[in-house]
Order: sequence, then C-alpha cells, then structure tokens
Amino acid sequence: MSRRTDNHHRAATICRAATGLPHRTCLGWAEAGLIDHRRPVPDAEDEEQRLLESLLVAELADGLREGDLRDGALFGFTSARPARAGLSLALHPAMADRVLATVLPRIDQDYGGLRGVPGLRIVPTGRSWALIHLPGRAAVHLVHPDPDWRPVLPEHGDGLTQLWRRNRHRPHPAEAADLRERGGVAADPGSDAAQDWLNSRLLRRPRMLSAAGAVHGSANVYTHGGGDMVVEWCCGVERDELERRLRRSGLARRPDRIAERLRDQPWFPGEIAMGGAFVTLRRGPCYAPHPTARRAH
Repeated sequence: MSRRTDNHHRAATICRAATGLPHRTCLGWAEAGLIDHRRPVPDAEDEEQRLLESLLVAELADGLREGDLRDGALFGFTSARPARAGLSLALHPAMADRVLATVLPRIDQDYGGLRGVPGLRIVPTGRSWALIHLPGRAAVHLVHPDPDWRPVLPEHGDGLTQLWRRNRHRPHPAEAADLRERGGVAADPGSDAAQDWLNSRLLRRPRMLSAAGAVHGSANVYTHGGGDMVVEWCCGVERDELERRLRRSGLARRPDRIAERLRDQPWFPGEIAMGGAFVTLRRGPCYAPHPTARRAH
C-alpha cells in the first residue's frame, strides 16, 4: 500500500468514526481531495452556516435533559453527512419531534424571553425536511429512518407562542433583537467566531460524543450561557481517550482566519481550547443505582 493510499484510508477511518458514514463514502472523499488525515471531516466554509450549526448545538445542549435515553445520540442525531456548503443530519427516531420542539423559536409568555434558535424555520424539501435560518441561506437537512415520517410540530399553547408559525418568512422582532445582541458591543467577535467553529464541528461529529453516552444512553451536556460547551459523563470511554479522538478528528485545528490566543493552551485535562472558545470534557463517578448499569465504569 502506497503512502498516499494509506493516508486516504487513515482519513476515511477517522471520518467514519466521527460521522457514522460508510467507510467507502469517506474513502471516496479522501481520494477526491475533500478530506485528509489532518482535516478528516469537512468544515462549513460559510460563516452563516457555522452560525446556524453552532446555535443548534447550543440550544440542544441546554434544552435536552440528561435523563433522556438517546442511545448515545447526545444532540438527537445518529450520523452526519457534512459538506463545505451544508450539512445533513440523521435524526434519532425516538427523539426527532423532541429535537424540533427544542430548536424551533417560541416566546414563553409565563416566564418571559425567547427560547429556541432565533430565525429558525422548518420547510419541506420533497419528502424530507430542512431547517433554514432567516434571512440567509444557511440550512441543515434532516433525514429520518422512516421515509414516510412527518414531524409532529409544536402548537401555540401552554404559555408559548410559536414564532416560526406566526412569522414564517421573516424574523420576529424578538428574534432579530436576540441575534443583534449576540453581535453587540459586549460580545467578543473573535471568541464567538471560534465557538461557532467548535460547535459546528461537534455537530458534524455526532459519533464521537456518542461514546460519552454509550453506557447509560445519555450524558450531561450544557453550555455556559450559550457559549462554551461542557460534556459530563461517568462510564465508558475515558476522558483522555475521548479528547484524543476529538483532537485527532481535527476538532481543535485552528483555521487561518481565527487568531491564536494565549488562553488556547489548556489549563486542565479535558479542556479543548481554540481562539478563545472551549469544549470541556469531564468524567466523574457513577451514581447509577443498578449494578448492571455500572459494568463499563
């Protein structure tokens, strides 16, 4: 086997482990020059696309409960087909409607404030569905194992006003204000852009994080105020091994347009830093009550 062929297979192996795609698909990408062993998963080239994917990850991390049994699909997706211009995600069949109810924007009349991803809309695309981000062209295409699947979409009620139903073709003023605030004076544009890169890459690697939820079916995933991501789990893969896999997949590889920062050097084990953005991995003790749940601890 030549060195070039060996590198192609190496890239394809990492790509398959990260995305869940067949090895032959990833190998074809490697042979076509779309990926290599340093960048084994395609990045989103467009800033708007990265923003959409980043907002989806943050909302799902904070919106899905730790107790949900997701078969390791921590964000509700079982595999990804990433491309430079877009992304397709395979929905976990038991979580599909919950995922949509979590990310579609609504106003909470009882507690106040906007929930969900501001500007997000769902549209049919033939027999499938896509999430689009107003007013741009960014989109994430959804794949369901049942070709006849139709989502059960949330309705108005229970103190919630579904903005995506009321304003289908333009953002509601509350959504526009939320997006403006994200890029406001108090924001750190460099850090926000770097976090969008990291979050987008996490969404494009659903099989990597599934190792953290493999034993109990779930893990504790959340953000610090919608920013840096934290993944906590107790059993199965060791923290250092999961960090190694994520780094090997190119998660923390700094793009040329992201400036290096002094804080990019990890301060503690399990911290993955890039351009002032962070993903933190924490593996702690197991408190599962049944002994069979602790077998892989």
